[in-house]
Amino acid sequence: MMTDHPVTSEIGVTRKDGIAEVVLRRAGGRNALSMQVLNELRQIANALRGDTSVHAIILTGEPAFSAGADLKDPALAVRTRAGLLERREMLRAGPDACDAWAALDQVTICAIEGYCIGGGVSLSVACDFRVAAQDAYFRLPEIPLGMNMSWHTLPRLTALMGPARTKWLTIMGEPLEAPTAQTWGLVDILASPGEALHAARSLAAKVVALPPVAIRMSKRTITEIAAH
Repeated sequence: MMTDHPVTSEIGVTRKDGIAEVVLRRAGGRNALSMQVLNELRQIANALRGDTSVHAIILTGEPAFSAGADLKDPALAVRTRAGLLERREMLRAGPDACDAWAALDQVTICAIEGYCIGGGVSLSVACDFRVAAQDAYFRLPEIPLGMNMSWHTLPRLTALMGPARTKWLTIMGEPLEAPTAQTWGLVDILASPGEALHAARSLAAKVVALPPVAIRMSKRTITEIAAH
């Protein structure tokens, strides 16, 4: 398996047999999304988009998916002292990363173990499919914390779950366990604990065996229809 992202990075990228795997592995295991990580995720997505040898992309995290935005990121302190234009550019890191993943022509699969919180949910719904361990959970804590849910997440959640369930998940801020998330339309495949990545790889292998041009054309058309 070829590794093609710097070993010093907090994100690992490998490509093999038409499948790319992007793995969040920040120190401490929570995989909080710092400005640097968000910018790297955007850059990685943009690089993979033009790679015609890759037909399926898996996004995952070790040992759990993501605790959401890194509220202790030093870049946030810089933002409070920056000018309006600089603050605007910093605020774009999250939505730009999610939009870059949503814009990929390849099939994208998010493999989720443990928790998927806040910005982690945003990244997961920017992917085409979500494979979650049975003991995983989703949570949007922004409103209980006095913040607005953004990153272009709500339209994607509404398309998956409908308005009522999206309002519940967003407003209440309570954990949504993976089995319930599947019945709500947020999770596509449930896996045994510790097996989400394995299940995602099996799905990716099925995708790779299908005609890539037809997949790309169909995905783009469906995405455009869903946006209206």
